[in-house]
Amino acid sequence: MPVRLPILLSSLLLLSLPPVASASGRAAVPVVGLPCEDCAAALHGLPAELPTVARLAAPDEPGEPLQLSGIVRDADGQARPGVIVYAHQTDHRGIYPEDGTSGPAEVRRHGRLRGWARTDAEGRYRFETIRPGGYPDSGLPQHIHLNVIEPGCATYYIDDVMFDDDPRLTPALRRKHDQGRGGHGIVTPVRAAGVWQAQRDIVLGARIPGYRACAPAVAPAS
Repeated sequence: MPVRLPILLSSLLLLSLPPVASASGRAAVPVVGLPCEDCAAALHGLPAELPTVARLAAPDEPGEPLQLSGIVRDADGQARPGVIVYAHQTDHRGIYPEDGTSGPAEVRRHGRLRGWARTDAEGRYRFETIRPGGYPDSGLPQHIHLNVIEPGCATYYIDDVMFDDDPRLTPALRRKHDQGRGGHGIVTPVRAAGVWQAQRDIVLGARIPGYRACAPAVAPAS
């Protein structure tokens, strides 16, 4: 299970890790916004070609269907194309299901419900998945982990997606987890035709220690 450690540590702990190369052989991308356990796993297996609409869970995955979408913008409010959003989550039982591979331990901890989406010319991305379960025998709310990958620039984790209709999301936990990293992660899900819809917009670099703004990527060809 990946752990998002508290960010209120000394500035020495917030220095960037050495650049990490993706398994696809792309240029190294430094991890910022430390400390962060398993953030480099977001780069492992990164495909050369990425869709704007990606599937985390197969259509027959048990659980309630969910479409998680959003718009990625920079600090000036401009939509940013070509940004990669990485997501991983538990299944409906609250478990990170194994994918049967023999990859690095940090990747195996993320389980098989993981994937990437690249923002389109208007900064939009979407994941087709299911609502995750909260961890068994714990009070932690349902959540989806997100990392941002700005190609050639930096990668970092942002606030988890959490659902404001989740009874586990108490006021105290809301205050604890809503740190504003990459914008606010608490979403209001709406159910339509049997599918949950939720929007998690992202602000690049917001409240990410050590972040330096990057030049916009070239929009992917349509």
